[in-house]
Amino acid sequence: MFTAYFVVTLVAIAANGFSGIAAMLHFKPILPGMSKAGVPESWLTFPIGTLKTTGAIGLLLGLVGVPWIGAAAAIGLIGFFVCALYTHMRAGDYSPQFGLAIGFLLLNVAALVLVLGEASVSVHGLR
Repeated sequence: MFTAYFVVTLVAIAANGFSGIAAMLHFKPILPGMSKAGVPESWLTFPIGTLKTTGAIGLLLGLVGVPWIGAAAAIGLIGFFVCALYTHMRAGDYSPQFGLAIGFLLLNVAALVLVLGEASVSVHGLR
C-alpha cells in the first residue's frame, strides 16, 4: 500500500507542480484552452497557478510525514479540478485541457484515497 501511495503522490506532486508553474508563467500552449473556457489570463498567476502549486507543496508535506496536510491538499486540489471541469462545461469547451482536468481530478482523488488508507494503516499499527 505504501508503494502505491508513494508513487501516485509523487506523480500528483509533479503534475500539479508543473501545471501550477506553467500557469504562473503563462505558458503559451495553455492560453487557448483557458480563453475558450472564459478564464481571464490574469487569473493564471492567482488563483490558478498559486492554488495548484500550493496543492503540490501540501501533497509533498503529506508524503514526508504530515499526512493530514497531504489529505487537505488533495481535497483542495479535487475541489479545484471539479470547479475547472464545471467552468469548461459551462463554456462548452471540451478541448484537450478538459481531458487533462479529468486526469488531474482522478489523480488527486487517487492521492486522497491512498493517503487516507496509509494514515489508517499507520493509526491501526498494521505495518
